[in-house]
Amino acid sequence: MTASALPTVVLVHGAFADASGWQAVAVGLRERGFPVLAPANPLRGVAADAAYVRDFVSVIEGDVVLVGHSYGGCVITNASTGAPNVRALVYVAAFAPDEGETLLESFALGGGTTELGQRLVRRPYPGAPDGDADGYIDLAFFHRLFCADLDADLAAFMGVAQRGFALSCLSTPSGVPGWRAIPSWYLVAADDATIPPEAERVMAKRAGAHTVEVAASHVAMISQPAETIDLIVAAAGI
Repeated sequence: MTASALPTVVLVHGAFADASGWQAVAVGLRERGFPVLAPANPLRGVAADAAYVRDFVSVIEGDVVLVGHSYGGCVITNASTGAPNVRALVYVAAFAPDEGETLLESFALGGGTTELGQRLVRRPYPGAPDGDADGYIDLAFFHRLFCADLDADLAAFMGVAQRGFALSCLSTPSGVPGWRAIPSWYLVAADDATIPPEAERVMAKRAGAHTVEVAASHVAMISQPAETIDLIVAAAGI
């Protein structure tokens, strides 16, 4: 496949993070000739975030491989539905909910457990609906829960640089999943302490995803960029 024919890879980050977590993956993909974009996920609500990514993708010429990490997986699941230029979905330690399923329900799939819900700090945000707030991982637990296989100094900065995530996203039912019609790939992070690996395996199997498993924390794209890149390249059909 010539460089001009390569699909554009769109990298969608998740909660408590920003697009900088994709740096090593983006560099590696660009070195292989792929056009790469990593937009800022608004983190305001499942429908709104999906609409943002769907609109972003709609003006890209040619095919798109849509990649989501963590909550970003829920976003691409919804954004890809009816998006004619999305030819593959890639989930990296990510949610791949079914229609009508909430993220709280997704966490429980497969019988695994996580402390995440007990370690969230709530902060208000302007215009929040009644009862909603932004969630952040308590800094005392951030390294262990989110990125245990990263250097402590990097983890400390990632913790203080978190982006707030509207907690209403956790209880919002997901829409029709794009993975019903679009081929999918899934990287399971076997040492994930944010989304239970048991839940990741169930979601990958349910979506019929081509699945690989690596020994990694929740941020597998940072600690295992080569494996992440290989999976995206496979999804691109190279």
